[in-house]
Amino acid sequence: MPVLPQSLLNRLPVVSPGSRSLRRHLLAWLLLPQLVLWLAAALVTHHVAVRYADRAIDHGLYLSSRALARQVKPIDSGLLIDFPRAARDIIESDPDDRVYYMVSSPPGEFILGNHKLTPPADIEALVPERPSFYDARIDTTDGEVTVRVAAIVLSYGEPGRGQRMMVQVAKSRISREALARDLLVDTALPLSLLVLAMSALVWAGVRTGLAPLARLREAVSGRGPDDLAPIELESAPEEVRDLAAAVNTLLAAVRDSVAAQQRFIGDAAHQLRTPLAGLKAQTELALKETTDPALQARLQRVHESATRSAHLINQLMTLARAEPESVAQIGRSRFDLRRLVQELTAELVPRALAEGADLGMDAPESDTEGEEPPALAIDGNALLIREAIANLIDNAIRYAGRHAEITVRVREDSARRRAIVEVDDTGPGIPEALHGAIFERFFRGTQEGRGCGLGLAIVREIVERHHGRVQVARLHPQGTRMSVSLPLPAAMPQERGT
Repeated sequence: MPVLPQSLLNRLPVVSPGSRSLRRHLLAWLLLPQLVLWLAAALVTHHVAVRYADRAIDHGLYLSSRALARQVKPIDSGLLIDFPRAARDIIESDPDDRVYYMVSSPPGEFILGNHKLTPPADIEALVPERPSFYDARIDTTDGEVTVRVAAIVLSYGEPGRGQRMMVQVAKSRISREALARDLLVDTALPLSLLVLAMSALVWAGVRTGLAPLARLREAVSGRGPDDLAPIELESAPEEVRDLAAAVNTLLAAVRDSVAAQQRFIGDAAHQLRTPLAGLKAQTELALKETTDPALQARLQRVHESATRSAHLINQLMTLARAEPESVAQIGRSRFDLRRLVQELTAELVPRALAEGADLGMDAPESDTEGEEPPALAIDGNALLIREAIANLIDNAIRYAGRHAEITVRVREDSARRRAIVEVDDTGPGIPEALHGAIFERFFRGTQEGRGCGLGLAIVREIVERHHGRVQVARLHPQGTRMSVSLPLPAAMPQERGT
């Protein structure tokens, strides 16, 4: 597979797993200011509502104090109080709140009223006929209550002997708070609906604006690892088109790199196979013609080295064909896995006999006596699957030892919809500590044999390219089981109906 240079990897931004998505980031930056503005507007609205409620309450208290003042008429140096029951009922007729009033003369000496009210802080500074408003606290049967008080001072009496009279009217803050609350609700509710509408428009706008990125993501994520064709977007904003163009440039570079790699592997294999084949032929002829034991031993080592080098080249070529780009070029088809393994096992029996091993296949029993076992069809590249199974059997022949028994088995796991190929041997086995490492490239668990450490790596590469899995297990009392699990194809419509 092509590898990006380290300098490019170092320049790539590091994104932590907890990073927010771009959609959430935009929504947060667009909706948070709206929320802050809404809260600020609510505070301002509350302040305005309280101020206008105070104005309305103060105006009502002023009118009540003037009406009460008209019921007290100065006569000579005295006062005539004309405060009938009907007038008192009018002042105290507020159904939502309790009204307190008091007339005193001079200010502070009670004359008339239903409650003693606290005088203003500076009585002497009050201007006659001009109302003064302030907050006070009074004791009632329900406890201490905060009230709003309107006080007005009136002058009466003969010139030079004038006196002053103070009229106070108070009302608790219940009505003021109710009025402020009503004003706030009447103002904040439309504002809240407007903010919600704006939030919905912002969310729709962000979703619409990021839709091209979602299409680009689907275009990239829906591809296989072997699809390096340029990304095509029918319509997208300029920024997304620039991003797609950058990705297409990278795909083109990767595609050229893969093609160059494939050409190099093919050319190198071709150039190396020819001289190695000639070297093997010449050493074989020299071994037949010479009778010198020392020279024969040297020629034998040269022949083994040439054979091993040729095997390594073949393994490297197989590994290159197992890359996803090569798999796509070779293509896939549906084939009978059981027949493929049977034919392969039969071909490898002479080699196993030459190594002193007993190779056989444990075929399942058919439903009818004399008939062949049912086919086990899978989808994939038959050439590569054959190479993978051949490597498993070859690995068992190489390392199980003489007089070992090697059994190949093909079965179907209907519950998991998998086809299983197992290669068992009665050899010395593989230590469990090496079960994961044996599938790495160029790893050899033993120095015995003529392997190059690529066989099992090729098996894993091919199997994983077919969405399968390869595993190793230890058999008792001794031996090793290598198993390959491949997915079964989805049932065709006519198969599902039968």
